[in-house]
Amino acid sequence: MTTKNLLVELFVEELPPKALKRLGEAFATVLADALKAQGLAGADAVVTPFASPRRLAVHVTAVAAQAADKAVSQKLMPVAVGLDAAGNATPALLKKLQALGGDASAVASLKRAPDGKAEALFFESTVKGATLLEGLQKALGDSIAKLPIPKVMSYQLESGCELPGWSSVSFVRPAHGLVALHGAEVVPVQALGLQAANSTQGHRFEAAVSPVVLQDADSYAATLLRDGAVIASFAERRAEIARQLEAAAAKVGGGCKPIEDEALLDEVTALVERPNVLVCEFEPQFLEVPQECLILTMKANQKYFPLLDAAGKLTNKFLVVSNIQPEDASFVIGGNERVVRPRLADAKFFFDQDRKKTLASRVDSLGKVVYHNKLGTQGERVERVRAIAKAIAAQLGDATLVQQADLAAQLAKTDLVTDMVGEFPELQGIMGGYYALNDGLGETVAQAIEDHYKPRFAGDTLPRNRAGLVVALADKLETLVGMFGIGNLPTGDKDPFALRRHALGVIRMLTEQSQELNIELNGLLKLAFQSFESTAIANELRPSGAAANSVSYFDLDTPGKVEGFVFDRLSGTLREQGYSAQEVDAVLALKPQRLGDVTKRLAAVRAFAALPEAPALAAANKRVSNILKKVEGEVEAKVDGALLQESAEKALADALKNVAPSADSAWAAGNYTLNLQALAALKAPVDAFFEDVMVNADDPALKANRLGLLATLHAAMNRVADLSRLA
Repeated sequence: MTTKNLLVELFVEELPPKALKRLGEAFATVLADALKAQGLAGADAVVTPFASPRRLAVHVTAVAAQAADKAVSQKLMPVAVGLDAAGNATPALLKKLQALGGDASAVASLKRAPDGKAEALFFESTVKGATLLEGLQKALGDSIAKLPIPKVMSYQLESGCELPGWSSVSFVRPAHGLVALHGAEVVPVQALGLQAANSTQGHRFEAAVSPVVLQDADSYAATLLRDGAVIASFAERRAEIARQLEAAAAKVGGGCKPIEDEALLDEVTALVERPNVLVCEFEPQFLEVPQECLILTMKANQKYFPLLDAAGKLTNKFLVVSNIQPEDASFVIGGNERVVRPRLADAKFFFDQDRKKTLASRVDSLGKVVYHNKLGTQGERVERVRAIAKAIAAQLGDATLVQQADLAAQLAKTDLVTDMVGEFPELQGIMGGYYALNDGLGETVAQAIEDHYKPRFAGDTLPRNRAGLVVALADKLETLVGMFGIGNLPTGDKDPFALRRHALGVIRMLTEQSQELNIELNGLLKLAFQSFESTAIANELRPSGAAANSVSYFDLDTPGKVEGFVFDRLSGTLREQGYSAQEVDAVLALKPQRLGDVTKRLAAVRAFAALPEAPALAAANKRVSNILKKVEGEVEAKVDGALLQESAEKALADALKNVAPSADSAWAAGNYTLNLQALAALKAPVDAFFEDVMVNADDPALKANRLGLLATLHAAMNRVADLSRLA
């Protein structure tokens, strides 16, 4: 079967830049998969996507003009239903055959085969393979229908241009051309009111010819580049922009580098077809404004690449990715410099105006900003965060830290009512840090205000000082407890209040900064829960008849639910780090409240599991757990030596006494590995106990004593982790 390479292109008006990469990949993948499913392309066919601001295209290798015929075996019905006692076809069978294009003559050729409990009749036929025209028409329809279009447009086709049945179209952008080439031959498919041809359009202004005629499928990218001045491949265009950015920065000198921003690079790649990087500059006086403000306005509003010096400081030069390559680029450079100047002037104006008022003077304004209709204003929220932060700092035993954390928590949200953050919400926290320094509050408080949102995303840094850690922890705990308390829980892939991110932030701070924050999780959650008692919102939402300072409008089990949520996040994080499900389950089953100990416990469990005695001890521990669960009431871990009768139970009691000093010493020193390894000496007496001793003795006192011995064993074995989870 001869094959040729296939090229399909949709030529459209400018596509949404933030969606272009995804659109190009989806168009190519769905179309190629549909061809493979119909047998027109092999599983090893090479699929190359193309995407530029005005086109979506795909190149598929080794596509057949017609798929191979396929033998199909179709089950008809049980033999008992299709044939009568004499072996003749029943009316039901004849009707079924007729529906499949057969008749009574086909009865003799029907195949009999077992199908479950009964024997069935099968009709074997050959289905002719799909032609490329049929298959590509279906594949093209599928790829268009399944495009992840952000927002659909509806438009009218030009009068006299529409195909029969087409007058209006709904698509991501108006489409003006369709190319379908199998080798050098046009495949006459139709889509969006367009008829396939072998020509397209190049660059709006710099194409050498119009239209651009494509000789065959394989010359698509080269012809577009030569005659159309377009780099059709998204990946190649992106790489070319990155190369030009580095080259332009090197030409500026001084160790300058363009700012790294993968999302911005993707967006700019989706805006140009013929990239040309130019160096521009602005007045040095604007560098008095915090560089985060200038960088954000240049990136977000103008899609420019700011240049940073070798020390990471913003320079007064920036890079523009133009879509044209004029002989004299001065007009393009001058135009971009004129456009950016008002943006920077606005940022400088906001910065100057904001510094005329202190952060402390803005605290009252937070009382007018609604945080949540069930949780009150930002002012009320700030008071809760302050209460939590002060309580945490007090537990850490540092009076200076209490003052610093309280002040930082009080002022952390005040930049929300500044002009700069009103214009650029992404700068919240960052501007608070700058304004705190301007107010003379000192670097510690300024850093705590700036860092209290951290970690904001996976891989983000943690707050730089203890005050920042305390306020960040208090802020996240207040959010988690508040949202869980009113029932705003994350569901599926929806998490509008970023509660998963907040939980991961709490986990990272308590694990990575365990020396600075050596506090138990359940204690922190109780502090957060109690903070809601002191705010006015409790009075507004309290049920009638509830006592003052009541939070009974909350779910009373809120701390427990948040704790479970945090441990779920921790479990997933640990598994991503390479710990096995058994190891994680064994440690987290005990819900260790000092999260900084979790990794040490996991290391101890891993070392214990490698011991030859581990499997037997884990199985025994599981057996002990099951025995104790069946006992009504709580079994006290206490043994009366006078009631020990069997030699095996005496040996186990003696072994526990012998192991206890080393195990307790290791536990007290935080050496969990030695604590578990000390248990290896219990294997033989534990095995003998279960072999020779009847726990459920007829004598109640004897039975209770043996249960007490097992409870003592259980307590000794499960201080670090629930070892039964390793069984």
